[in-house]
Amino acid sequence: MGDPAGRPYLFLHGWPESWRTWAGVMCAASTEDRLIAIDLPGIGESAGRVPGGSKALIAGVVNELVEELGLADLTLVGHDAGGMAAYAYLRRYRAGHVVIMNTAIPGVPPWPEVVGDPRVWHFGLHAVASLPEALVRGRQAEYFDYFYDALSADPARITRESRGAHVAAYRDDASLTAGFDLYRSFDQDARDNAAFAEGPSVDTPLLYLRGAEEGGEIGAYGRGLRDAGVRNVTAALLPDAGHFAQEETPARVWRAIRDFSDRSAVE
Repeated sequence: MGDPAGRPYLFLHGWPESWRTWAGVMCAASTEDRLIAIDLPGIGESAGRVPGGSKALIAGVVNELVEELGLADLTLVGHDAGGMAAYAYLRRYRAGHVVIMNTAIPGVPPWPEVVGDPRVWHFGLHAVASLPEALVRGRQAEYFDYFYDALSADPARITRESRGAHVAAYRDDASLTAGFDLYRSFDQDARDNAAFAEGPSVDTPLLYLRGAEEGGEIGAYGRGLRDAGVRNVTAALLPDAGHFAQEETPARVWRAIRDFSDRSAVE
């Protein structure tokens, strides 16, 4: 979408989402930019899957795409589990700028507090082998709706069309497993991220965005990332938004991303 010669932006979705979660953000963008949103491996229209759901391995798949398309001076944007993959990309590969939205990074503070919060009960359930597939199969719409409704500032902003597109992306057992594997990999992701923290620091500009209505102290996320060796971190709250900020306030999300890329390019 946009100008093939424009500045590239690559968007990674989370769970339970598909590439269409970025439709509003992409429509708010300038036609002078190059905008690419993909389904994560094994989900929706993507081919194959990453066994086990490792974010480092997903980052490797993303890097293959980046190299194939020749995306120079890339701004990589990831939400939820896509943000975890964007973090792994930040630590392993070269990007111009990285934006991580509405997520905690496995092994990076405040991760221990997040996983200990009873409101994220689904982390444990989704990590169980085979069980969540059996429980959710045929009930994707009802199950996904719970999260859209519970975690949004205004659930009506996640439209029926968007919800239907996300359900379709997880319509079969293989795609359901690819989605739940994103949770089953958390222990491995934490080990990988601990190894990153012990290695060289990175200077790639990182913007951490969080919906103001989602809760959590945004300063803790910025400190955790800096302590893990990401030296150039900016953190900001998105007003009037919960967990699915890109669908709740897409124009505001795009402005934050574009302003960050413009500002970082000058610095």
